[in-house]
Amino acid sequence: MQRVMGTRYLTPLREGGSLPGVVEADNDGTYVVKFRGAGQGSAALVAEVVVGELGRRLGIRVPELAVIGVDPEVARREPDQEVQELLRASAGENLGMDFLPGSVGYDGVGWEPPPEEAARIYWLDALTANVDRTWSNPNLLIWHRRLWAIDHGAALLFQHSWPSVAAWAARRYDLSQHVLADLVTKLGPAVLAKLDAELAAIVTAELLKEVVALVPDSFLVSLNSVTEDADPAELRRRYVEYLLARRMGDRGWWPTEAIA
Repeated sequence: MQRVMGTRYLTPLREGGSLPGVVEADNDGTYVVKFRGAGQGSAALVAEVVVGELGRRLGIRVPELAVIGVDPEVARREPDQEVQELLRASAGENLGMDFLPGSVGYDGVGWEPPPEEAARIYWLDALTANVDRTWSNPNLLIWHRRLWAIDHGAALLFQHSWPSVAAWAARRYDLSQHVLADLVTKLGPAVLAKLDAELAAIVTAELLKEVVALVPDSFLVSLNSVTEDADPAELRRRYVEYLLARRMGDRGWWPTEAIA
């Protein structure tokens, strides 16, 4: 991922629970930034990188991600005390997502993505246990009449407690309220089974290692008390192990029969 320095904090996005903000960077780009010092902590940033970059390799549109450096001096120019405190607590590396000007939130009215595209996103969410893509919080944008997937910080639930690999690999999370479920049903079981096989074949150990390697060390070393003694290399190995086990199993989490 590209590494840039934030030069100016433009505006907070208060609809996000972690108070992301729009930030201008020294490469003349503008990014929606999720901060390491926010309440959700660095685990959300790890999930954003792993799930977002995995989605990109599965043919899903995800805005370009970048590591954004934050100088605490930027906080001095902010009149909002809450923003000041967040910027100071987030000094160092944070995560930016390319800002898509003029994009609108997906609401299913007047325009729908192709069902196979919807199914790819559904499959990614099922694989990574992303339970946060419902009508109350779609986390999808329409930009130039194309669908873009954003906000994956709630995925990878295993990283908050690190259960046994086997238990997490087989667990089926409730995606009945998934925002794209109705579109996925249009494909039918045969097409869904074929898509499942195609996407599963892409998710190899080598691909997962490539994706996890993109996570900055600074996001990993402060995950939580469960991982405080693990070095970044060991944590990356764990992420690969957990995701590969989920992909390699019988994939009961891909509920073809329930949505077909």
